[in-house]
Amino acid sequence: MVLDGLSSGIQKAVDKISGRSFVDEGVIKDACKDIQRALLHSDADVELVFDLTESIKSRALDEKPPEGLTEKEHVVNIVYEELVNFLGRDEADIPLKGARILLMGTFGSGKTTTSGKIARFYKNRGLKPALVACDTYRTAAYDQLKQIGERLDVPVYGDPDQEDSAVVLKDALEEVEEEIIIVDSSGRDALNEDMIEEINALNDILEPDERFIVIPADMGQQAGKQAKSFQEELDITGVVVTKMDGTAKGGGALSACAATGASVKFIGTGEEMKDLEKYDPERFVSQLIGYGDLEGLLERIDSEEAAEQAKKMLEGEFTLRDFQSQMEQVKSMGSLEEVMGKIPGISKSKIPDGMLDMQEEKMDTYNYIIDSMTPEERENPKIIDSSRKKRIAKGSGTEVEDVSELIRIYRQSKKAMKIFKGNRRGMKGNLQKMMKNFGGL
Repeated sequence: MVLDGLSSGIQKAVDKISGRSFVDEGVIKDACKDIQRALLHSDADVELVFDLTESIKSRALDEKPPEGLTEKEHVVNIVYEELVNFLGRDEADIPLKGARILLMGTFGSGKTTTSGKIARFYKNRGLKPALVACDTYRTAAYDQLKQIGERLDVPVYGDPDQEDSAVVLKDALEEVEEEIIIVDSSGRDALNEDMIEEINALNDILEPDERFIVIPADMGQQAGKQAKSFQEELDITGVVVTKMDGTAKGGGALSACAATGASVKFIGTGEEMKDLEKYDPERFVSQLIGYGDLEGLLERIDSEEAAEQAKKMLEGEFTLRDFQSQMEQVKSMGSLEEVMGKIPGISKSKIPDGMLDMQEEKMDTYNYIIDSMTPEERENPKIIDSSRKKRIAKGSGTEVEDVSELIRIYRQSKKAMKIFKGNRRGMKGNLQKMMKNFGGL
């Protein structure tokens, strides 16, 4: 998942609490040290980190567990609540109709790619976005945005021969008919007078609903200082933190923005157009401590039909043909490890043996095997005996051991999902409810 180092450190602390028969001051202090190390490694501000862990210790030692929670469940819930506060309490408020969005940022922040990702975000919600190429400073910026638009089937307005971004925007607004307008502006090496003047000119013409600054996560705690300077000069309404997948400093960037009062709206979690998430600190922290993000998982799926198939999988009621369809979905959603990491109640250490090794090559082998089965075998794998395995292996050009492995993983996956189904009601949403099923799989 995003921020594996931070997540493993936080989960180590949670495991220290949940793995003890009782929780005393020593256990709490050890867990807080793990949290400190994880956050400091993520380039979070030292003073903020120690304030966080002091608050955790104080609450854990002084507060009585509410009705329905054991002592250790209560302490884990305190860790969750304090981390949510640390990383920004409020869920991002994103306008879904008639929005005009102006993106700004320095060179290398991922601003143009983010423009496309936001367009996809709106398109997947049934809206019609348009992209406007107002980056007239960087060579080939128009061509890059045009390629992104073609890939997404989203219109791109602009003029590669026009050097005045204000003229580009005025002309585009006379043509654009789409309900969502996303404007990619010119970047600079740093916030300077030229950039401020250009952004203010675009702002006066567009009259945007949102003014987002795009900041790469590898800036760490410096992200807060940049967000603050843009807020003072250009009155930004939110932050998009990009490149969360490629740095250990993402936690520092998020906490620094929260500390300055800047609202993080989206986080970029990879290079693909699908790798953008609306920022929700509760969901983010839930994933950090090992309780997954089912909503985020379903948002990665492109079609409504595929989302329904995924829900069926999560119910634990699926055939080998359904299993095959979902393997194809996994290819488009990211690695299986990343996908499983988003499912509430399923930790990496408790995923059935072999599932995380089921990468693209292995999936192709399984596809050949399933295609060689009869419709009855795909619907009811229980009837597949040794003679059937030999026939299926011969027909798919594989070994009998491959057929047996597929059936084993299918059965283990189905069993795991059924257990998850029994726990899901308690694990979705409010963490206090999730704690009632503490331990998960």
